[in-house]
Amino acid sequence: MAERRRITGFSNPTVKAIRALREKKHRKAAGRFLAEGLRLLTDARESGRLPEVLVLSDARDPHPLLAELEAAVAAACGEVLETTPDILSRITGKGNPQAVAGVFAEFDTSLAAIDRSAAPIWLVAQALRDPGNLGTMLRTGDAIGAGGLILVDDCADPFGVEAVRASMGAVFTQRIARARWEEFLPWLRSDKGQLVAASLRDAQPYRSAPYAAPCFILVGNESRGLPEDYEAACDLRVSMPMKGRADSLNAAVAAAVLGYEVLATLQG
Repeated sequence: MAERRRITGFSNPTVKAIRALREKKHRKAAGRFLAEGLRLLTDARESGRLPEVLVLSDARDPHPLLAELEAAVAAACGEVLETTPDILSRITGKGNPQAVAGVFAEFDTSLAAIDRSAAPIWLVAQALRDPGNLGTMLRTGDAIGAGGLILVDDCADPFGVEAVRASMGAVFTQRIARARWEEFLPWLRSDKGQLVAASLRDAQPYRSAPYAAPCFILVGNESRGLPEDYEAACDLRVSMPMKGRADSLNAAVAAAVLGYEVLATLQG
């Protein structure tokens, strides 16, 4: 196993470079992102993705999965660093950091990398701004067996620390693509694919709608919803009953409710 490199200073250039990945402009420039926690990094390894840099706390407790992770990173010629909890806290921005963090190369997020035949369900989010919602949608996609999440227009960064945390490892199991609406719609129409949105315009009840695979479930911005012309372009618009004072669901919750209904329909 490759020897760990120990870092003890906050001003170390490596610490500064990794810490900078918490900011979008630095992630974009480096083409790298940060993930923390043994569960997330184990999910990444089991999905065939290893960090280029593994950072370990010198106060960590021994764990077989951690040992396997370190061995895999070393075998792949990655770098293994050991540092103090204080420095790891500075890197991750958390006052009580987990015992391990990793630096990953960002994935190919082009529509060309999406194989729509790989799964019967895909989630699509338009102008989703909350990284927690984005991470939750990734987690939902993993739960319902979706192929991935397509981010349309100006969405939160899926590789931001908050989105990665909220995904609970699904950032590594779900395909992610980013596109403008004017790119996404022609791509969708170039092959099979049913576009479905929760809507109040000419909608039918979501429990009895004729869903078909591959089904692309579209949700809109948290406060504005979907633009009217985007809804008009959908093959199917469905409504979910609101029994109380609320007139809509949280975007990620709506995607989950609709996703499970589509799953149940497609499974027959």
